[in-house]
Amino acid sequence: MSLRPSVRAVLLEEDRLLLFRRTVPGLALYWSAPGGHVEPEDASLEDTLHREMFEELGATVGAVTPLTTLTCPREEGVKTQHVYGCRLVTIDAALRCGPEFDDPTRGVYEVVRLPLDPEEITAINLVPHELRAYLSGVVTRLPELIPG
Repeated sequence: MSLRPSVRAVLLEEDRLLLFRRTVPGLALYWSAPGGHVEPEDASLEDTLHREMFEELGATVGAVTPLTTLTCPREEGVKTQHVYGCRLVTIDAALRCGPEFDDPTRGVYEVVRLPLDPEEITAINLVPHELRAYLSGVVTRLPELIPG
């Protein structure tokens, strides 16, 4: 069964990669890239990405660049993750407005900035793991893959 697709942002702020460090009650600590499910009202995958950046980070980003599409097998089916590269333009945590911030059972979304180093990527529990594998191979090349 195919699950609702998602988008993920490989988001650069100067020479750093922005991720979430996720602390969720009952789960092991993990990291994730900003993004989320495509909603029926989203006109395109890029529209989904821009909406998610604003909801999750209070952020605007510049032009988005398709990087890869990940196929992630799960117990409940196959999850497609469309991964885009983009650069941060503005960020204001006070503007965060996604449903994840209304429900304390969804845990904490702490914004972290990592150096563009493969060891930084492989040292963390980045989910989905398919994204971790992809990023560990390209992280040093991100500045050239994502136009500034």
